[in-house]
Amino acid sequence: MTTQLDRRARAVRLGPRSTASLALVSAVGIAALTWPFFAPPTSSAVAHAKDAPWLFAGILALLVAVVAATIAEAGLGPKAVAMLGVLAAAGAALRPIGAGTAGLEPMFFLMVLSGRVLGPGFGFALGCVTMFASALLTGGVGPWLPYQMLSMGWFTMGAALLPDGDRLRGRAETLLLAAYGFVAAFGYGLLMDMAGWTFLSPKTTTIAMDPEAGPVANGVRFLAFHLATSLGWDLGRALCTLVLTLAVGPALLKALRRGTRRAAFEAPVTFDGPRP
Repeated sequence: MTTQLDRRARAVRLGPRSTASLALVSAVGIAALTWPFFAPPTSSAVAHAKDAPWLFAGILALLVAVVAATIAEAGLGPKAVAMLGVLAAAGAALRPIGAGTAGLEPMFFLMVLSGRVLGPGFGFALGCVTMFASALLTGGVGPWLPYQMLSMGWFTMGAALLPDGDRLRGRAETLLLAAYGFVAAFGYGLLMDMAGWTFLSPKTTTIAMDPEAGPVANGVRFLAFHLATSLGWDLGRALCTLVLTLAVGPALLKALRRGTRRAAFEAPVTFDGPRP
């Protein structure tokens, strides 16, 4: 009984329009992150390599806003807004605790558990809002912010898309979420490196994107850049997510599921008239 309620409880239901908007912003985001690996040296995109990150950042900000508005129109009620605000505030408050220390970012484990319980629609909205709020809190607003919001949205939504079932509860579920958080933390770092790599000048380092090089050569340069600058930081993030999910995950999953059941997001709100 509890398992069925848990599986049905979704704060945000993705309808056809919101799914299409999410697919669109994801496609644009993938193009914005991976274009250096596909554009030949003679491409006009390479000719404007220094302008492209700023252009894509502006487009991503607009598309993320469109997705958020579409999800809200699809039924983000007051109870879901309240839970979104609480979890986003908690995630934003957790981020500065370990920021700047070997990649320790405790907010990631909260995103994994919240996405798992509350579904892909809520997960994507929560990831975007949490990253935006944390950027305002830490002063990290810049052209990289839309990429962070989109990557965190994918990260949180991915936890909701993991296999589910009546038997996948307890220790098995915790291990699955911990493994996902560990691997996805590396994926998040890889995506953010793709966003920042194009800002480097080839005159300052040999591992920056070279507009005159082909996709293969730039792929080798990016791999060297990622291994040299971010692997240690990503490992700290992944280990932090793994340990916190294993340690706090079972208790927090129960609390989130209990709150979701009591909130009854999909129950219609009715107002009774005055009693005679």
